[in-house]
This record gives sequence, structure tokens and C-alpha cells, in this order.
Amino acid sequence: MGGSSKAKVLLLGEIENAHDEWNALSSLAELITPKSSERAGFIEECRAGAFDGVVAVYRTFGSISISGRFDEELVAVLPASVRFVSHNGAGYDQVEIPPCTARGIRVSNVPTAVDDATADVTIFLMLGALRGLNASMLALRAGHWRGNPLPPLGHDPEGKLLGIVGMGGIGRNVKRKAEAFGMTVQYHNRKELRAELAGGARYVGFDELLATSDVISLNLPLNKQTHHILSHGEFARMKRGVVIVNSARGAVIDEAALVAALDSGQVASCGLDVYEDEPTVHPGLLANPHVMLVPHMGTWTRETQTAMERWNIGNVRAALETGRLNSPVPEQADM
Repeated sequence: MGGSSKAKVLLLGEIENAHDEWNALSSLAELITPKSSERAGFIEECRAGAFDGVVAVYRTFGSISISGRFDEELVAVLPASVRFVSHNGAGYDQVEIPPCTARGIRVSNVPTAVDDATADVTIFLMLGALRGLNASMLALRAGHWRGNPLPPLGHDPEGKLLGIVGMGGIGRNVKRKAEAFGMTVQYHNRKELRAELAGGARYVGFDELLATSDVISLNLPLNKQTHHILSHGEFARMKRGVVIVNSARGAVIDEAALVAALDSGQVASCGLDVYEDEPTVHPGLLANPHVMLVPHMGTWTRETQTAMERWNIGNVRAALETGRLNSPVPEQADM
């Protein structure tokens, strides 16, 4: 980056693991943090010039509590010097890309560092939901062994047809791991994958996937097109007794519709890592002993969190050294 004065990098959130890599950026830029801890104060700091000279913003998923969404209102008050926003996550629905693009701000995410850990949690939730383990786990802790009455018999994954909605890196990782349990995989995507990426999974239309899958795994990004991609009508078209797994974003499912489908038996069980209004969970899910619920811990491992931070720091470093991001979001691939 040109210029005689040192560039600035704004940290929104915390660096939890990759401290050496973060501190090493100080040779390239002044590393600063906001004083405010909520959106109104952050916007006021922006307007007061506290962040003038910031070239790149490193933001975490949890930093939404500081700045709120990176929407049109927020992007409009960022200093003119901001050229890059590096988001530490695969999903970047907290950052609205069109207003960033309009301002010439390039956005990156962490697209593959999360794949293994998120797929592992997906498989855990799928197996737990198929086997109906949660009810007996609750009974055991309450001193009632398997429960009285006994829970319904579960199901083996072997021979089941898994329908994956969204065959990106995480979806393909889920496919590979599910096949180790004897499952057959079909998928639906915006576009059919090349044969080498599909790895033998069959590409089907969305309606066919809904109607024929024994288990449906959601592994797609949240956007205007995918919001409530599963609602009352979609659940009604599924096989009775289907199992739903979601490790993507909560709002791709209409939670009220899911609860109704669970209560009617149309959906036998579900495994959820994400929720529509986190950290609030629909009371109908909390009250159902037959569902597997995890509080958004898909990437909650030391190894994955460290890898994500290093990747995101790498994006900031690339921005400072080359004026480019290593992993720009797809919407800005040609920017």
C-alpha cells in the first residue's frame, strides 16, 4: 500500500487464538479497536472520525453486537479509506454485499476452513436424530435409564437416501462422511456440479429431493432467495417421517413450520445447530424431547477456530501487501 503514513486495521471482535499472526500485522499497519460496544456508539465513532485512515476491517461473527449488520446504513458512515472487510466465517449474511460493492469495498470470507468441523457436527446431529437418542439421554440424566415409556426405536443410516441442499465445500464434506455410514446421496444446487466434484452423488430438482429423501441436510448460504426455503408447503411434500438437519443458518427454515411438522409426525426428528432468532430458540423445539439441539457450535473446536483466524488474518495481510483479498466472496469474484 502506498503513502507515507501507516495504514490502520480495525478489529471488530476478539482474536482468541492466532495472537502471534495478528500482532505480526503491526509491522504493516496500526491495529485499532472501537471504544463503543453497541451499534449507535459505533456509528457515532465513525461519524466523529475515530476510524479515519482504516483500510481494512477484521470482523468476527460475534462482533454484530458491536456494529450490528454491515448494511447500507453502516457502510455509508464508514470512512472513505475503508477498502476491505474480512469476515471470519464461511457464512457472511451479516455483511450486505451490494452496498459494499457500491462503495468499492471488497469483502472476504473463510470458505473452506470450516468444512470439516461443520460437517462433523452435521453427521453427529443426523445420527442422533435418526437414532432418536436425545429422549433417552434426557431420561438417563433424570435417573430414568432409557425412559418410561421407552422411546421409539431409532433408524440406521445404512441404506437411507440423504438429500443435500447446497453442495459447496461443507455439503461435499457431509456427503463423503455420510457415505461412510452406508448412505446414498443426492443433491440440489443452483447449478449441477462437475462429475469430479459431485463424486457420484445424483443431481435432482428441489421438488424431487424433498419428495424422495429420507434425511435432508441444509448446507447452503442464507440470502433473500434461501430465506425459509423450507416452510409449510415444503414439509408437506416430504416423505412422512423424514429427518431434517440444519448446520447452515437458522432462517433457511421457517421454525414455526418445522415445529408444526414435528408435532404432526410429518417430520420425525431434526438435528439443529442454528436457529432463526439466535440465541432465542422456538419453545416448540425446546419442548420436544426427540430433537437434537446444539447451540451453534459447528466450528467450535480449537483447531478450526485457529485455522479460521489465521485465514482471515491472511486476507487482511494480503489486502495490505497486495491490495487484493485471498478469498473474496463469490459476488465480488470479478471486482
